[in-house]
Amino acid sequence: MQPYLLPYIGYFRLLSAVDHFVVYDNIQYTERGWINRNRLLSSGEAATFTVPLQKDSDYLDIRQRDIAESFNPRKLLGQFAGAYRKAPFFSQTFELLEKIFQCEEKNLFEFLYHSLEITCLHLNLDTPLIVSSQINADHGAAGQSRLISICNAMKADVYINPIGGNHLYSREAFAANGIDLQFLQYADTEYPQFALPFVPRLSIIDALMFNSVDDVCLQIASGGICV
Repeated sequence: MQPYLLPYIGYFRLLSAVDHFVVYDNIQYTERGWINRNRLLSSGEAATFTVPLQKDSDYLDIRQRDIAESFNPRKLLGQFAGAYRKAPFFSQTFELLEKIFQCEEKNLFEFLYHSLEITCLHLNLDTPLIVSSQINADHGAAGQSRLISICNAMKADVYINPIGGNHLYSREAFAANGIDLQFLQYADTEYPQFALPFVPRLSIIDALMFNSVDDVCLQIASGGICV
């Protein structure tokens, strides 16, 4: 999977469902994705928060991009505080945010990887995280051929992908390489958000602001099935 900035709960459902979780560092950065931005709840609606990047080539890998010198962690923390100060689990979740955004790493991938490690620790998730470039696979291959090469290099006999990728990959191609391709299917779990209509698929931070860590862990563990 690509690394994302404080991804939504579905990302962690996938992470908890596998024995090893590969995080791409040697894949091209996509400007309009969720790599360095995500969404929080603001006045009952989804609002975007961002870690800005230095201007650079659109063709660089994630590990070749750097965070802008103008990035102000305190300002971003203030955005979260303004949105969630009255949430029931604000204090402990804000402490998590401080650990993440006080990281002095300027490399985009290293910053995101650090945030993922810290969040997994907070959620008591112990799935090993593997950096893709450290795997002896054919990283020049495209699409599912690259995935199959990574699986073969790790001697994996099962590969699990989010359900949204079911039109991208062929079970037959994976099976020909001795790999069972599965897709994780899940529904959004609703929870109270200031007694307002539920806004789904916000950052994991939203779930942690309104639910205890134990409840979020339960949502992660029970929130999906492989098909």
